[in-house]
Amino acid sequence: MKKRLLAGILAFCLAGTSLVGCGGASKGGTDRSESNEIVIGISQDLDQSLDPHVTVAAGTKEVMFNVFEGLVKYDPDGNTIPAVASDYEISDDGLTYTFTLREGVKFHNGETVDLDDVIYSIERCKTDPNVNPQTSTGLQCIDSLEKKDDTTLVIKLSEPNTELMSLLTLAILPDDYDKQDTQPVGTGPYKYVSRTAQENVVLERFEDYWGTPGNIDKVTYKIEEKAESLVLGLESGALDLVSHLTTTQTNELDKSDFNIETGSMNLVQALYLNNARAPFDDELVRQALCYAIDRQYILDMAFDGYGYPIGSNVFPSFKKYFDDSLTDYYTVDIDKAKELLAEAGYPDGFSMTITVPSNYQPHCDTAEVIVDELKKINVTATVKKVEWDTWLDETYKNRDFDSTVIGLTADPLTARSLLERFKSDADNNFMNYNDAEYDELFAKAIKTYDDEEQVKVYKAMEKNLTEHAANVYIQDMADMIAIRKGLTGLTFYPLYVLDVSTLKWE
Repeated sequence: MKKRLLAGILAFCLAGTSLVGCGGASKGGTDRSESNEIVIGISQDLDQSLDPHVTVAAGTKEVMFNVFEGLVKYDPDGNTIPAVASDYEISDDGLTYTFTLREGVKFHNGETVDLDDVIYSIERCKTDPNVNPQTSTGLQCIDSLEKKDDTTLVIKLSEPNTELMSLLTLAILPDDYDKQDTQPVGTGPYKYVSRTAQENVVLERFEDYWGTPGNIDKVTYKIEEKAESLVLGLESGALDLVSHLTTTQTNELDKSDFNIETGSMNLVQALYLNNARAPFDDELVRQALCYAIDRQYILDMAFDGYGYPIGSNVFPSFKKYFDDSLTDYYTVDIDKAKELLAEAGYPDGFSMTITVPSNYQPHCDTAEVIVDELKKINVTATVKKVEWDTWLDETYKNRDFDSTVIGLTADPLTARSLLERFKSDADNNFMNYNDAEYDELFAKAIKTYDDEEQVKVYKAMEKNLTEHAANVYIQDMADMIAIRKGLTGLTFYPLYVLDVSTLKWE
């Protein structure tokens, strides 16, 4: 327990720190500090569609966070602050939101943002069936969008919504532009330049940005799906920064060349189970897996103790909703696990497959440890590594899998975003969790307008997932970032993003 707490403290106390270093020369003679460029290594290609309202992959959102903004955006503490809007007012009854459009905000194509663009963007997210449910969820409370004048937007709600400000971080897009899939245009500090599939994505500083401009002129994201290639890229000087590394990877690096910073990934890593497929359609089997798998052992073996064990589908930095009492709901009990399997009709165990996206080494490592853990209860697990696109198609979209190790994030940063996906009819409920009580709690949560009471209902939903062992919850992973010395300004957020606008060469 002491080691677990220490790991959690390390992960969160270091969040928000900036890096200090000197120089900018990479090995091999390349000095990107002189050209004011950086190359960031990422482990997966971006979604086929770069449209921010459509994309589902957290890795794509992590990159495009720098390209798009909403009426409001998140600050490093997770608060919503004005962005495309310069200010706003909320009526006492919580039914009317009045936004003032910031003067002179430009899209990357040079056009000036007007209220028609804002209304189009919100209406699209509310009504278009192709929009990612995480982006559109909760917007049905918007009853009308009215232009009071050329710069004032009045949003009237049919019912209060305590999470609306987070929902309005949705990207504002030009209403007369139809190439967001391939040539995205936003209002952020960096603009999209080009993309070569499976190779790279290039962004450039937007010189007409309304706010504090980015420091780096050009940012290239180099795609390296093999974990070893990321380390080699850092060592050779081809890469300047890589996030989401394991301790094994960071230990291979020469610390005289790199700073290693540790924060939190702000995601829920779990062994997600297909609740509609035998034997995982039996709650007793799912509970048996929870009793058999030692999460701290996973952290110790795969992550050198870093990370924060969790017991349900909310991560610790989301303090308002996180229920730490669920963290140790299942303590390791092999005898109990075997008893539950026997009661479920599997006294001799069974075989299962753990499908893992091969480009995410931390998830692959986690799956391998789980295989060993499950041997203790005579469950034979096999790790099936697949390409990211295959995982999206087969596991996420078609729900053709036994189990998978992955991390789920919140975008927007709301409890609803994290928990609605387990509603029985949710489009993104790829685990096929189906519980009538859970559905009732969700219906109550979105109709509860008292904030304190709503938090209680959301926590009851978390407890439901834990009690019924919807999945085997493991951890919020520590985010280990290798950054070349001389490159400073790294800022951690309580969501899964990397803000390149704060980076700079010393």
